[in-house]
Amino acid sequence: MRGLMQEAAARSWRRGLERLRPLAKNKTLRYGVPMMLLIIGGSFGLREFTQIRYDAQKLHSKIDPALEERIKKNKISLESEYEKLKSSDFGDWKNIRGPRPWEDSKSFQEQQQQVLHSKPS
Repeated sequence: MRGLMQEAAARSWRRGLERLRPLAKNKTLRYGVPMMLLIIGGSFGLREFTQIRYDAQKLHSKIDPALEERIKKNKISLESEYEKLKSSDFGDWKNIRGPRPWEDSKSFQEQQQQVLHSKPS
């Protein structure tokens, strides 16, 4: 009795495998389905990783409320800056060369000041 049951189970197992054999040879199921799963799964995975990145950026970009209030109170517009520049006079400016990297900046600035003060305008 026991041997018959085992034999029947083995036959049904073989029949099941025989039914799945054509599916295993199907190229769409063999290569296409794993590829689609990889693409779709990768899309969801990338979405999660990018969301983590944006959440971290949001945490780092928060500023002090007092500083934020000062920024809101001190509004500077492009028009107001343009009016300041328009009212200033650039006719009497002097082109002063800055120090080279190998020159001592303090001594060079002192030298430039002496040259400017010694020249009559």
